[in-house]
Amino acid sequence: MSSSKMDIDVDLYLSTVTSKSPTELHPFFEKFTKLHTRRLWHQLTLSIFEFLDHPLSPPYQVDLFNKFIRDFESKLNQLKLVEIGVKVSRQLSEPNEILSFLSDLLSRIDKAAHPAAYVLALSSLAHAKLVFGDMVGTKTDIDACSTILDDLDGVEANVNAAFYGVAADYYKAKAEYAPYYKNSLLYLACVNPETDITPEDRLVRAHDLGISALLGETIYNFGELLMHPILDSLDNTPHSWIKELLLTFNEGNIGKFESLGTQLPKEPILASNAGFLRQKICLMALIEAVFKRSGDQRTMAFQTIAEETRLPQDEVEHLVMKALSLKLIRGTIDQVDQKAAIVWVQPRVLSRAQIGELADRLGDWCGKLAKVEQFIHSQQMPDVLV
Repeated sequence: MSSSKMDIDVDLYLSTVTSKSPTELHPFFEKFTKLHTRRLWHQLTLSIFEFLDHPLSPPYQVDLFNKFIRDFESKLNQLKLVEIGVKVSRQLSEPNEILSFLSDLLSRIDKAAHPAAYVLALSSLAHAKLVFGDMVGTKTDIDACSTILDDLDGVEANVNAAFYGVAADYYKAKAEYAPYYKNSLLYLACVNPETDITPEDRLVRAHDLGISALLGETIYNFGELLMHPILDSLDNTPHSWIKELLLTFNEGNIGKFESLGTQLPKEPILASNAGFLRQKICLMALIEAVFKRSGDQRTMAFQTIAEETRLPQDEVEHLVMKALSLKLIRGTIDQVDQKAAIVWVQPRVLSRAQIGELADRLGDWCGKLAKVEQFIHSQQMPDVLV
């Protein structure tokens, strides 16, 4: 598959490919010859990327890499070299060829000297392994990338995007909702969804993020997803109700959840987890009930919690204990008096309605503070003039 550097005759390759390629590509090969002769590696790198983006270049990309770029690859920025190699690998169709090409490329990157380039190459190899069903190999490579990235102060966005992208795809394949949710959002933070992701892929990503947020056993804060423009991809599609369901969970609105329950059969995975979703919306309702109360009103009777969550009163204690174990709230339970004293609730991103409620509470607090100030002034003794 790969050519050794000893076998490369650059001049022969360029003259041969020029005679066999479309005339539209001839200026590229002529420019390659000049820049290679003058050893202008940066300019040559830019020209290679321009060539790879040309619609007529795909049939010539693999040979360009093996019979031309390999001659001077050590002179190039190694991260750019890997980017070129990853682009070229997409022109291969046979699994063994792709894996061999990327493995060979990885073996020529010095991990110690160029860790970011190594991570990009290894992430691309991990993705190829995932596509071809090697789950164990994929996980091994993801873990290796993670270890390297942990020791780096900062890397280019495309390196992080490659890592988080393959990690998200791996956890999606494993149906592990919480890690998929985390890595997918981190991937989106490294790309521009409008330019780097097709509309079809944006819709799939938004759909999968919505499902993972709902089914993730440790995900009770949807704020980052609700604020991300990727979720707008669901608008005016058959999946738009998923966005509405996410908003409903974020607000802890059980009544609205019950009205949307008729939509669950559209997503069999949600329908089969209806019991879990019911418990989750009850927990979200509990969080909302605590949040909307002022600090001096957060000792709540089990009866009150039952009304807020629409649960039988004998199930309230279990619900509060579940919330405590998930660290959604902090507090104590009084089994004798059937009360829960909540002292803290998990911070989260608020909807406009919730922000409005918070503003009202802040206004009330300011009013109480003003009354205290007036009382203190009224109790002060007048100055005594001597």
